[in-house]
Amino acid sequence: MTKIYELSEKKRLETIEFLTLYKNENALPESWLRGRLDEINRLREFIPTTEELIFGARVAWRNSNRCIGRLFWNSLQVFDERQLETEEEIYRALLRHIEYAANGGKIRPAITIFKADCIRIWNYQLLRYAGYETADGIIGDPDSIELTKICEALGWKGKQTPFDILPLVIQIGTNTPRLFDIPESYVLEVVIRHPQNEELARLNLKWYAVPIVSNMKLSVGGIEFQAAPFNGWYMGSEIGARNFADVTRYNLLPAVAEIMGLDIKSNITLWKDRALVELNVAVLHSFKEDGVSIVDHHTAAQQFKLFEKQEEVADRQVTGNWSWLIPPVSPATTHIFHKPIENLIKKPNYFYQKNPF
Repeated sequence: MTKIYELSEKKRLETIEFLTLYKNENALPESWLRGRLDEINRLREFIPTTEELIFGARVAWRNSNRCIGRLFWNSLQVFDERQLETEEEIYRALLRHIEYAANGGKIRPAITIFKADCIRIWNYQLLRYAGYETADGIIGDPDSIELTKICEALGWKGKQTPFDILPLVIQIGTNTPRLFDIPESYVLEVVIRHPQNEELARLNLKWYAVPIVSNMKLSVGGIEFQAAPFNGWYMGSEIGARNFADVTRYNLLPAVAEIMGLDIKSNITLWKDRALVELNVAVLHSFKEDGVSIVDHHTAAQQFKLFEKQEEVADRQVTGNWSWLIPPVSPATTHIFHKPIENLIKKPNYFYQKNPF
C-alpha cells in the first residue's frame, strides 16, 4: 500500500479510505487514485481539494447517526473558507452563513469550513440565547449560563431578557478569544402563538429560525476541521419538546398547563403530555404562519424512510443512533421506534469535541 509521509498510520488509512470512496462514488479511474496518492506523497501532507471537501462534508451528513433529516444530504451548500486568517474575516463569513441559511425563511442547509486545527468557535450554535443567574432565578436559557458568564467577563453586556442572542466568540490558536455581536438584522426569529388558544401568547415566547451547530468538528480523510458550523432546518419537537419543555432548559410545561386549565397535581391527568402536544402545535403553527421552514416529526420520519430506501438502492448500510432518531414526541407512532438500527460510526462524519472553555 502506498505510504503517505508525515501522517500517522491512522490518518494515512483514513486518507486512503476517503479518497477511495471519493473515486468510487464519482466513477473515477484507478489511475486517478494512484496519481492523487503520489501527489500527497510529494507534498508530504493531505490537503483536500474544494471538490473533495464538498463531497466529504455532504457524506458526513449522510453518516450522521443522530440526524433524522439525512434525506437531503446531497443538497448541502459548502463554503470553503480555509484561506481566512483573521477573526474579522471569520466573523464576516459567519454572518454570510447566517444570512444565506435563513434566506428570508426558506431555510437552506449549509456548512462553512475554516482552516483545520487552529480555529475554534466557542458557541454551541451560532444563534443561541443567553442564560443569566439572578436572585430571582434563571432568566433565559439555563444551558447557556456558562458561556454567558464568559462573554460578560470578556466585556459583553446583555439586556437580561429571556431571549438575548449571545455574541459570537472566535479564537485563533492560543490567542485571546474575541467577541463579535450579531446585528439584529441577521437574526430571523419566530414569535410563538397557538392557532386556537390565544392565551399562550402571554408567555411572550419566540425562537430563532435556523439551528446552526458550531461546536462539532468535521472529520474528512484524517483531517479534523474544528470550526465547521453547519445547519439544516428545525424539526418542531426540537423546540417544542426539548428547548421549551426540558426542565433543564426553559421548563415551560407547567406554565402551558396552567394556561390550558389542566390539573397538574396528579400524573394520571397526563397534563405534561397534553401541554407538550399543544406547545408543539404552537411551534409548528407559528413557523408555518411566518413562512419559515420547519418539519413535524411524523413527516421527518417519513423522509428518513425515503433516505433508507435510497441508501438501500445505493447498496449502503444505514446506521443510526436509535435513541436520537426517535422523536421526543409520540415516538411509537413512527416506524423508527419499531426498527432496529446499528449505531456504527462511519467517516467522514461530525463529532462532538471538548469545549474550549
